Amino acid sequence: MTEVAQHAGSDATAIRPFQINVPESELADLRRRINATKWPERETVADTSQGVQLATIQKLAHYWGTDYDWRKCEAKLNALPHFITEIDGLDIHFIHVRSKHENALPLIVTHGWPGSVIEQLKIVDPLTNPTAHGASASDAFHLVIPSMPGYGFSGKPTTTGWGPERIARANVALMKRLGYTKFVAQGGDWGALIVDLMGVQAPPELLGIHTNMAGAVPPETDKAAFTGAPPPPDLSAEERHAYDRLAFFYTKGLAYAQEMGNHPQTLYGIADSPVGLAAWIIDHDIRSYELIARVFDGQSEGLTRDDVLDNITHYWLTNTAVSSARLYWENKLSFVAPKNVAVPVAVSVFPDEIYTVSRSWAERAYPKLIHYNRLDKGGHFAAWEQPQFLSEEIRAGFRPLRK
Repeated sequence: MTEVAQHAGSDATAIRPFQINVPESELADLRRRINATKWPERETVADTSQGVQLATIQKLAHYWGTDYDWRKCEAKLNALPHFITEIDGLDIHFIHVRSKHENALPLIVTHGWPGSVIEQLKIVDPLTNPTAHGASASDAFHLVIPSMPGYGFSGKPTTTGWGPERIARANVALMKRLGYTKFVAQGGDWGALIVDLMGVQAPPELLGIHTNMAGAVPPETDKAAFTGAPPPPDLSAEERHAYDRLAFFYTKGLAYAQEMGNHPQTLYGIADSPVGLAAWIIDHDIRSYELIARVFDGQSEGLTRDDVLDNITHYWLTNTAVSSARLYWENKLSFVAPKNVAVPVAVSVFPDEIYTVSRSWAERAYPKLIHYNRLDKGGHFAAWEQPQFLSEEIRAGFRPLRK
């Protein structure tokens, strides 16, 4: 499915250029499988309470099996410099775009599930070429976007042990291998947990982190939300809203993570059925699902039909439905809880995130908080849905760390 353009010697730590080249037979097989889907009857309710609605997934499948063109996505990917290098015994794929501006700040951005490097494509130019987007040359970044182990074009772990702590260490090793002696890190979803852990590990090269899904919910509030207990009585209106959102997610939206956390290998269906994979992926959180449903109803949103299907097709073609799910099995940490991060932290809060955090929570969780801002628009997949806002937040968040 892919080919390495050339090898830079036989050293396992060599950085090898990489190109994407999907055989046409793979795309024909995908369309055949989509068009051969065996459909169930429609849901027996008029809302989303039973999951992904039949009308939505059939609209997605019709477009995917007829008019969708993967080659457009492939061309966008191949327009960027891709590489692979072996870290800790595993091949790690990454995009590496250096800015033309002097004194650009090296930045590693980590995606989440069900995201991929495709989730980050819209922020590449705004961050590396800020003057073309109304920002200053002094805000430029050298950008590194890896695929997590088991995701995309990276290697799939064949033994246990590749949890978020190890991925955090691999991110640092990657940046050092690229010759960066000082750098910053950004992430959402799994990427948020990973950059938090980079901040806990606090290697001397790491200047600070930016997160758009802060691990800052106080333990007592998190426990109450998870168990269905009443919220702590001293919550502000903003904090009570965060508690309600988190409690809803724990009650109504956590099923996918529980299955992947307990039995990822059972998910053969999403490795065998493209439509099964698509339904699994778009049922991530209710606000993201509602946005995607509107997209396939023809409404104009931050995402397009092609955006959604580029990411799903990427999972399908790399056969990473199950290997990516195993990260949930490996993880033993809470996404939302404070981690004792020891480096400077910038926090951006998007209103349609799974949960939100107040400034007071962020200040308590991150003693070296250098930036906090609540946005007016955007959800869980901020880089993908609101790239301009996230790019502005990353620039503002790291500005205090530039010398």
